[in-house]
Amino acid sequence: MSTVLVDTSAVLALLVPTDAHHQRAQRAFKKLAADEARLMTTSYTLVECYALIGRRLGLDALTRFRADFAPLLEVVWIGSDEHERGLDLLEASHSAKLSLVDAVSFVVARDHDVERVFAFDPHFTKAGFASVG
Repeated sequence: MSTVLVDTSAVLALLVPTDAHHQRAQRAFKKLAADEARLMTTSYTLVECYALIGRRLGLDALTRFRADFAPLLEVVWIGSDEHERGLDLLEASHSAKLSLVDAVSFVVARDHDVERVFAFDPHFTKAGFASVG
């Protein structure tokens, strides 16, 4: 069973029918499910998902996400070590567009030898990860 890191961009693409990546996200998610891929994310990504889903789609969508999708995710809870290494990576990137959430995701993916991501954010492929989306 392969492990795939899930990013907020993929979650939103799945949930928002008008998202430019919605169809691709649905196809990729069905393939991941058929392949029984292990879906990993970070607590930072989960917080970002909850914030954006609540703001963009409302409380009902947030409740459905929590009940139906979040349980499918293996969550890596971020401690001070991952946080600090994410900050170091963020500062070393010299990119105002890279977020701490993404930098911490890179750290976690590398710590867990994850090479594939379910993401539509170009920062992940620029960082050397293969996108399944």
